[in-house]
Amino acid sequence: MDDGLRVTDRLTVPAAELRERFSRSSGPGGQGVNTTDSRVELSFDLGGSPSVPETLRERALARLAGRLVGGVLTVTASEHRAQLANREAARERMVALLREAVAPPPKTRRPTRPSRGAKERRLAEKKRQSQRKRDRRVDGD
Repeated sequence: MDDGLRVTDRLTVPAAELRERFSRSSGPGGQGVNTTDSRVELSFDLGGSPSVPETLRERALARLAGRLVGGVLTVTASEHRAQLANREAARERMVALLREAVAPPPKTRRPTRPSRGAKERRLAEKKRQSQRKRDRRVDGD
């Protein structure tokens, strides 16, 4: 667990740049929940990290702007009873967030028009539907 986080082929966050804090967790654990520091806070200084290429950093900072506090991304995990499991969950969450943040933007959609056949099929379906509803109607004659 002392190795870094492999986010993408181009980006690996070294373990030295990650900061972990442990605290008491609420939830399941019985009497041990009051004595064990099983909750994990994993922090990464995205704004000041030398290991993140400049283009990826700008993209990630823009996409994660709402989650960052002073350029630092923090993820917490407390759903497991064991600290080790929470550490792993926090790392997985951090990788998922960073992977999504540094992903290239999707291709822009080129607007297209429906084909003639598609228009005809739509109109034919509308006619069938209106005929079906007309057949169900009870006339007052």
